Amino acid sequence: MNGHGPQLRAGSTAEGPFTTVVTPESAGWGFSGLRVAELTPGEPVALSTGDSECLVLPLSGSCTVTADDATLLLAGRDGVFDAVTDFAYLPRDTDAVIRSERGGRFALPSARCERRLTVRYGSAEGVPTELRGAGNCSRQVNNYCLPGTFEAEQLLVCEVLTPGGNWSSYPPHKHDEARTADDGTPVESELEEIYYFEIADGPAGPGLAYQRVYGTEDRPLDVLAEVRTGDTVLIPHGWHGPSIAAPGYDLYYLNVMAGPGQDRAWLICDDPAHGWVRAGWESQETDPRLPFRKEK
Repeated sequence: MNGHGPQLRAGSTAEGPFTTVVTPESAGWGFSGLRVAELTPGEPVALSTGDSECLVLPLSGSCTVTADDATLLLAGRDGVFDAVTDFAYLPRDTDAVIRSERGGRFALPSARCERRLTVRYGSAEGVPTELRGAGNCSRQVNNYCLPGTFEAEQLLVCEVLTPGGNWSSYPPHKHDEARTADDGTPVESELEEIYYFEIADGPAGPGLAYQRVYGTEDRPLDVLAEVRTGDTVLIPHGWHGPSIAAPGYDLYYLNVMAGPGQDRAWLICDDPAHGWVRAGWESQETDPRLPFRKEK
């Protein structure tokens, strides 16, 4: 990976207003990217999408996005554990300006693509939310930009919220090769993936979590990373999971995926050594701390 290891510490890739910058070039792959912008109140940030489509996804705060003679007002949210947010879609070859009157933090997940779509608004009400797993594998998934939830050319984006003490991204799975079953049915897609983390603070300070990534015999990779707010983990290939929320600290991560397939499919394969755990969820209840939402 072109000068970077799989784990990128908060601020280690900062450029100007962007506290996190991951490009296909810096990651050493072909498609997936992510920038996280820290906006000061009233200060505009110019953005050129170049050869990639991207979302403007508020992590905290609200903003306006101006592009292609359209101005989109994003109500945003106070923080990632408070609510699902609305968002903006920006196609490739687009110049945009983002401005936040109160300031805030905004994720810009991106994917290289060929076709230029249109600037669009994604409402919070239109974001499907699902609860996956059960027991201490319970987690919430907000499906912003996946097949069937929002049109894009290559980009896949969701976020996962895991209560403290629970495991998510589990059982470990991979999506690093295009494979079909004997009858020709696709069973796995080839996707590069970025995990961007935020962890809730505890009464004594910042929280922590852990991320596991490991490769196959043919393509070795071995990562067990302690992650904190603002950290990023790159997954070029191999099994990934679990994402472990330490007891007392709720865990959030943004998943950004893209790859060479033209059908924009997210098809995963469980590690056969651990896939059996899914069967146990049938007899367990969903964690009562889910879904996450701010009390009004």
